[in-house]
Amino acid sequence: MNIENILVVCVGNICRSPMAEYFLKAQHPTLNISSAGIAALVGNPADAKAIHCMDQMNIDMRSHVARQLNAELIKQNDLILVMSHNQQKHIEQTWPFAKGKVFRLGHWQGQNVPDPYQHDQAFFDQTCRNTQSYVQDWRTRL
Repeated sequence: MNIENILVVCVGNICRSPMAEYFLKAQHPTLNISSAGIAALVGNPADAKAIHCMDQMNIDMRSHVARQLNAELIKQNDLILVMSHNQQKHIEQTWPFAKGKVFRLGHWQGQNVPDPYQHDQAFFDQTCRNTQSYVQDWRTRL
C-alpha cells in the first residue's frame, strides 16, 4: 500500500495526536500528515504542557488548531493512527469503510498511549517520549 496521507487521532486533538502529528512531520516531510479528535476541542490550540514537551525536542507546534474527526477525513487518508484499541474500535464501528487502515500508534510495541490531559508535566513528558518512540517504529514501514 502506498501511504501518502496520514491522520493521527486522539480524543480532544490537543495533546497526543498533535504530538504524534508533529513527530511524523519531522520524520516524513514529504507526506501529508494531519490530526483530528473523536471529541475534539475544536478551535483550541495544543495543550501548553504538550507544547512545552515538544519545545524540548526542538519541534514547534504552536500553529496547531484542534479539529473534529469526520467521515471525509477518514476517506482522505491512507493510514489512521489512533491512541488505543477503544479508539480503533470506535472508528471502525462508526465508519466501517475505515477497517484495514486504522492502527494504534503503539502497534509495533503493543501499546496504547494513555491520555495526559489534565495531568502534570512529568506525565506529559513521558507521553511525549513514548509517542516519539512509537512514531520511530513506523519509520521503516511508511
